[in-house]
Amino acid sequence: MSQLIGVLGAGQMGNGIAHVFAQHEYAVLLYDISEAQIEKALKTIAQNLERQAKKDIIAADQIPAILARIRVVKTIEDFAGCDVVVEAASENEALKFDLFRRLDAAAKAEAILASNTSSISITRLGAATKRPDRVIGMHFMNPVPVMQLVEVIRGLATSDATFQTVAGLVEALGKTMAVAQDYPGFIVNRILMPMINEAIFALYEGVASAEDIDKGMKLGTNHPMGPLALADLIGLDTTLAILTVLYEGFKDPKFRPCPLLVKMVDAGYLGKKSGRGFYTYA
Repeated sequence: MSQLIGVLGAGQMGNGIAHVFAQHEYAVLLYDISEAQIEKALKTIAQNLERQAKKDIIAADQIPAILARIRVVKTIEDFAGCDVVVEAASENEALKFDLFRRLDAAAKAEAILASNTSSISITRLGAATKRPDRVIGMHFMNPVPVMQLVEVIRGLATSDATFQTVAGLVEALGKTMAVAQDYPGFIVNRILMPMINEAIFALYEGVASAEDIDKGMKLGTNHPMGPLALADLIGLDTTLAILTVLYEGFKDPKFRPCPLLVKMVDAGYLGKKSGRGFYTYA
């Protein structure tokens, strides 16, 4: 592939995004402010590639070449030659605005700046740059190598050319696109987060245990995992951040975050990544 892809952020989502681009023969530049996070990301990508090889999704002898396509860079300025940069930083509006301003200054004029945000306005991110026509939402699902969907979100100023380029990238990655308008939460999280929040309220109000709430949704509605276990996987801090964006964006009380969720985040119980959420993890 001729396009050079930048991935800004090597966390849970960023490492998966780098993985799928490299797997599909794109050269990838990966940046994170934390060297420890970069090391963890490269280890995770290697482990996930080995898992894919065991499942015959890829050939084991492809792994070295895939890993070789991912090059770690030290600064945002190193994205200067990228054709597309996908931002996958934490779901924090002020942080993302700052990163988009810095990316706008660093990237070549024709580069597309995409955000993996799950809820924050693409229009506002675009307005933080001098290229709002080249800013777009490219929201992958977690875990990225496994999940089929990519939500593509057009900001008010996003051009047709930018949209068509990103639609082509989604297809080249073997994934399926769902197109959303730029409203808080887009499609998936606007529907998913109130369900998770209601499950937390059910626990908060003593309706049932976490195990029985999840069991009810898994066996009663055929969900692959219960809403509380899913919140732990997403991260309770991220869940709270998305609900806050929905609540502030619509001013509708149906999106108000459950007090139990707020208390758990305040305590540092962030789910699987911290070892404790609605469940305890080794």
